Amino acid sequence: MKIILMEDIASLGRRGEVREVASGYARNFLLPKKLALEATPGNIRNLEHLKRQRERVEQKARDEAQVTAQRIGALTFAVASRASEDGRLFGSVSAQDIVQFLEQHQIPMEKRRVGLEEPIKAIGDYQVPIRLPHEVTATLAVTVTRE
Repeated sequence: MKIILMEDIASLGRRGEVREVASGYARNFLLPKKLALEATPGNIRNLEHLKRQRERVEQKARDEAQVTAQRIGALTFAVASRASEDGRLFGSVSAQDIVQFLEQHQIPMEKRRVGLEEPIKAIGDYQVPIRLPHEVTATLAVTVTRE
């Protein structure tokens, strides 16, 4: 029996794919749980229409992420902090500090999206990657100076 998958199923395929499965598997499991639809010509046309709509929405979201990445790339986060003679900070610059800086510039961001492995604890210039939706990555310049 031919079906259209409505959800990703690890052993079968991804959402929107047309697959041939055993009729019992489709009738007894996939169709009752709304994991699939029968692949009728009308359902296939509807699937193509939904795919085009989803692609437009995803493209719009990808474009918005690109604009946000450009806005982040144009910014420089300058931090003046107390430091020792050898350039080690008495405090640190954490991912939360970067999130607060971005929110001051009207760029809402989650802390987990900031690619800072460890807090910055020394004076210098740093490039911090920020992961945005749709596999878009922005780079924020962080400059730490002595107070």
